[in-house]
Amino acid sequence: MRQLERGASLDQNVDRTARTGWWMAGVRQPETVAEHSSRTALIATIIAKLEGADPARAAFLAVWHDTGETRTGDVNHLGKKHTAGEADPRDITANQVADMPGILAEALTELVAEYEAKDSPEAICARDADKLECMIQGIEYKAQGYENAQRWIDNSRGRIVTKAGNALADAVLKAGSLDWLRSALSEKQG
Repeated sequence: MRQLERGASLDQNVDRTARTGWWMAGVRQPETVAEHSSRTALIATIIAKLEGADPARAAFLAVWHDTGETRTGDVNHLGKKHTAGEADPRDITANQVADMPGILAEALTELVAEYEAKDSPEAICARDADKLECMIQGIEYKAQGYENAQRWIDNSRGRIVTKAGNALADAVLKAGSLDWLRSALSEKQG
């Protein structure tokens, strides 16, 4: 039972761990890792479906891809420059799952390894979803007045590799930040 408790508490800080890279853009209270991972998983299902990959597997990868940040925090690129670099997510996961039942530990270890290896269609879709979500978040922050978010928009856009991810990114960049609301309310666009 103790092993199951440890498994259930694996992500205990994911809803409180802020995506602190946004502080560099001036965002005082950025979204949490949980908020980012949730939207990334939704986007991953769309990209995977359009790419002919398994949407459920892509979402599974996307949900778990940043759980290591509950141990390290969201270390931004500047922070990594002044430390020994980024901790390997596979090592963090191994530590996180060390006391879990073998079947759970193995599943999560393999999942993070698949995401990091980028060698399955689902991992590629999940990684594109991660970049697209960051781009969308940047657009939202920019619309709130954080002009420096443009750097994140541009960097994220440049890292998307799938055809579907690129098409979605282009569509998002062409849309206004409230176009979805106007459409949902059947308001005239333009």
